[in-house]
Amino acid sequence: MSVQIIVDSTTDMPPQVASRVKVVPLTIHFGDKQYVSGVDIDAKKFYEMLVESDTLPTTSQPTPMAFTEVFQQAVDAGDEVVCITLSSKLSGTCQSATIAAADFPGKVFVVDSLTVTLGCGILTEYALSLADKGMGAEELAWKLMQKREKVRLLALLDTLEYLKKGGRISSTVAFAGGLLNIKPVICVDDGEVKMLGKARGSKQGNNLLVQEIGKAGGVDFAKPLLLGYTGLSDTLLQKYITDSAALWEGKVDKLPISIVGSVVGTHAGPGAVAVAFFAAE
Repeated sequence: MSVQIIVDSTTDMPPQVASRVKVVPLTIHFGDKQYVSGVDIDAKKFYEMLVESDTLPTTSQPTPMAFTEVFQQAVDAGDEVVCITLSSKLSGTCQSATIAAADFPGKVFVVDSLTVTLGCGILTEYALSLADKGMGAEELAWKLMQKREKVRLLALLDTLEYLKKGGRISSTVAFAGGLLNIKPVICVDDGEVKMLGKARGSKQGNNLLVQEIGKAGGVDFAKPLLLGYTGLSDTLLQKYITDSAALWEGKVDKLPISIVGSVVGTHAGPGAVAVAFFAAE
């Protein structure tokens, strides 16, 4: 009996991780048109549509039935399941998975990641490493609920425009921020998105992001880490990697990178830079 790791489509991860998990998709709505994430629309198409749209898209969570179908396939194959979802404080996806898991007592275990996107990605990669060591689903889920407290997700936004469109800041604040070239640094803390600080310009923003990584406890390089970007180009991420070289040199051979998907990308807008890591003990 092996353990299958199942995630929802808000989880962003490198290809070698994505190829080993099953994904239950959320639905993205652009006006009266809807797209199944990862099926009808990929990240590239999403950002092309986001830039052209006057209003922000919305997302809807998978139904319990969508999770039941995937869980049933795994159990029928003789496997146990650990399902990792985005934060229950950001979506009802975890609730849908929990409702579905009730039909598979002792076989399916749901973990509320209390994070999203790249944060879910590194927790998923960590889960796979535990499964590879032969850990059973119940113990694995318990271990993830311990280690999720160490997951840090930080991001530097390139624009305030999408926070304005989403009603999270006023037009006046967005306009003033644009004039001053303000770059906010945000994080996911205890399952919720919070503002950490504001910088003027990309260089200062990159420095602030490095400072916040230090404040968050530094990086545990023995566990997975992941960098990401929103939009159609990774130019700003590459600039951040150059500016923060001292953080990574001699610690990792290659920095894993993923594009950040639609749920976070909707509110961050193009040009954001993000980093997810386990804080050092």
